[in-house]
Amino acid sequence: MSLDTTPPWDDVQNYIDGNWRVPSDDGQDVINPATGEAVSYVGFSSETDVDDAVRAGQMAFEDWSTTPVEDRIQPLFELKRLLEEHQDELAEVLVQEHGKTLAEANGELRRGIENVEVACGIPSMMQAGHLPNAAPEIDETAVRKPLGVFTAITAFNFPGMIPLWFLPYAVATGNAFILKPSEQDPVVAQRLFELIDEAGFPDGIVQLVNGGVDTVNALLDHDGIEGASFVGSTPVAKTIYERAAANGKRVQAQGGAKNHIIVTETADLDFAAEKTVASAYACGGERCLANDVVVVEESVYDEFVDRVVTVADDQTVGYGLDDGADIGALITPEHEDRVREMIATGIDEGADLLLDGRDITVEGYEGGNFLGPTVCSDIDPDMTIAREEIFGPVLGLMSVADIDEAIDVLNRSDFGNAASLFTGSGADARKVRLEADVGNLGVNAGTAAPMAFFHFGGRKDSFFGDLHAQGEDMIHFYTDKTVYIERWPDA
Repeated sequence: MSLDTTPPWDDVQNYIDGNWRVPSDDGQDVINPATGEAVSYVGFSSETDVDDAVRAGQMAFEDWSTTPVEDRIQPLFELKRLLEEHQDELAEVLVQEHGKTLAEANGELRRGIENVEVACGIPSMMQAGHLPNAAPEIDETAVRKPLGVFTAITAFNFPGMIPLWFLPYAVATGNAFILKPSEQDPVVAQRLFELIDEAGFPDGIVQLVNGGVDTVNALLDHDGIEGASFVGSTPVAKTIYERAAANGKRVQAQGGAKNHIIVTETADLDFAAEKTVASAYACGGERCLANDVVVVEESVYDEFVDRVVTVADDQTVGYGLDDGADIGALITPEHEDRVREMIATGIDEGADLLLDGRDITVEGYEGGNFLGPTVCSDIDPDMTIAREEIFGPVLGLMSVADIDEAIDVLNRSDFGNAASLFTGSGADARKVRLEADVGNLGVNAGTAAPMAFFHFGGRKDSFFGDLHAQGEDMIHFYTDKTVYIERWPDA
């Protein structure tokens, strides 16, 4: 098979009980952020649509949960093969509905495929433990069991990767799974489900429902949903967490971020500047791992700022499918306006604007949502652009006296998603590792993105729940353990 990569595409559909279905309610156009043109249309799912999917998942779960684990992972092996075979096509679709560059889309999909690979190791990961003679004549064994139907409500910024943070682990552990992708870029999810349909999962085990807030609420309120995963902004993550938990469901909700880079006087400044720019501007800054505040020791501050401006000014803004584009389009005009307002607020609050990306024009794509790389220096921790998530190509720098002040600035943030440190000092690295209150920490790495076999961390207002996406945490989230306590005394 081949995937249709040339818009306009047919309307996006649901995938329920192994069949494609048109959502019941009116929805919205899917817009190419680089051109402003509609590339598809997505309807929204009603409570009835959601109920149909949940009931199909419950029916399919009865057999799937007792299917030998070795058999459950066979469709995942096939899905991995199909994803790799069609990665280029998926990436091209992703660019046209999201706005990021083709290289970024391919990198995103590769990260998603890594999660499918890890989930294929579920036979080992689900083993829970056995202890003979735990007490006189007593043996104890812990056994993991799947729970039922789970859902994931995923964000617009990584429409190909984030669903694969959850889907492979849910089904490999023996559960049924329902994806509700972002309504802003749902076409990649449909293309993903076209491959899932081919991969050989039983009907009802993996399903797709499209929609907006009402669809999300129908999922969170349905008695047949055992647990929910979410990725998005902090206010919505908190709402999702509270609603799902109030309904007695397991829930993990990844929120927003305000990530910092610390640069010490022992760092390789050229290397640090290059990685700082890449971290801040990749995917147009629309990612929760973007480090958009840089805290620099004062002895090298001016020198480092000059390097960052030079590297940032060399970034090319353009359509993600065109050669040479480093920064693509932002997701919507409304979001572009918000980022522009954040830049203006930073200037009003006293930041020194060294590089202004607001006047960028991309020839041939005048209808696109483009912003160029923006650099603000001499910010302080109380400024809005130092405290609030921007989600755009805006980088702020501040000077600190030493590593202790740098860590203090980092830890004052309401968020705790990620941070990075550039240094040549092992002592400084150890200090930051012990004292930084974040869930993902990079040392001489601009973006602290964990591989799929590690969990994706997050603390404070960046995460609500106990068990994170990816890796071993997913096994705990999607299963419950029963402990068998056995005695077989001699006759």
